[in-house]
Amino acid sequence: MSAHTIIAAVEWTLGIDIERGAPAEPLHEAQCTTCGETSGATEGRRLPAEVWALQHTGSHPGHRSYRAVQTTFWRVTPASGNPYGEQS
Repeated sequence: MSAHTIIAAVEWTLGIDIERGAPAEPLHEAQCTTCGETSGATEGRRLPAEVWALQHTGSHPGHRSYRAVQTTFWRVTPASGNPYGEQS
């Protein structure tokens, strides 16, 4: 077993990822828990996923349970004074 030494602590900030083409708004998707079919993800608005779930049940009356999936992209960045922020 080896010993580890902490020399310094640095601060980080967690926030919404707006870099590298990440969506600015959350993605919303509905997934039927009976058959696994999904609505497909839409950015920002959950209404399309809700409408899809209602239409899916209309076409498949036994399919009444859905998983609502919301995806938000986060990024951790160095806080002021963190030496990792000074690297390019």
